[in-house]
Amino acid sequence: AVHRGLRGRSLPTRGVRAPVMVDARHLERYRQVCGFRNDHLLPPTYPHILAFGLQMGLLTDARFPFPLLGLVHLENRISVLRPLGGLGPFQASVRVADLQPHDKGVTFSLITQLHDQLGLLWEGDSRILFRGMRLEGTPPERQEPPELPLEQIDHWLCPADIGRRYARVAGDYNPIHLSAASARLFGFPRAIAHGLWNKARSLAALGERLPAAGYQVEVRFQKPVLLPSSVTLLASEVAPAGQFALRGEDGLPHMAGAWKPLDA
Repeated sequence: AVHRGLRGRSLPTRGVRAPVMVDARHLERYRQVCGFRNDHLLPPTYPHILAFGLQMGLLTDARFPFPLLGLVHLENRISVLRPLGGLGPFQASVRVADLQPHDKGVTFSLITQLHDQLGLLWEGDSRILFRGMRLEGTPPERQEPPELPLEQIDHWLCPADIGRRYARVAGDYNPIHLSAASARLFGFPRAIAHGLWNKARSLAALGERLPAAGYQVEVRFQKPVLLPSSVTLLASEVAPAGQFALRGEDGLPHMAGAWKPLDA
């Protein structure tokens, strides 16, 4: 199957890289929008913001086969190898890899890395769906770990303007997040929250359940969070590894996640 705007059937093998620095005032605005306290470390989701320009440059490059507005963020995994201290300079790099068949199209990984003078510091893997193409083969099976008991640890309102506020600090002005009018053009009744804002806000609320470094945290995005709405964060007990979930009214599943040590 071929989708309008499809420019090819394979991913580019070359990525992009550039030096990046943290602007302290921008970092503070990001903390405020996402609920992170100032612990003198970068929030674990912040390197995605540092590399967003590189990500968009790669995904809109003529060699990238899929149209940007046809992409759906399914999952996101972050690995924090060492404490995210300092303001840089860092070296950010972005590449795409691992094109796989999916029940609804194809998926690929958008892999982002942050290096400092000592080497790899942080890595993010965003698993992305494109519906307009099919590949032969069987989609890889997802290995689901046993579910842990969860209890409510936080509750918050996702305000109507959070999509615009997050867009201003993240640079991500996807129209589905900005207003009801622009979201309706893409089939949503109202604007929806950015998936990475949902993840960032949840990691901020998990607080000391997450160590300073040496861990991996992954999420699977489920039902969109329509704005405005209230959500509840549930998590397993404090432990080196655990699970969490973001749910809406009547238990609507918005996001499921887990954390674990990198050496697990």
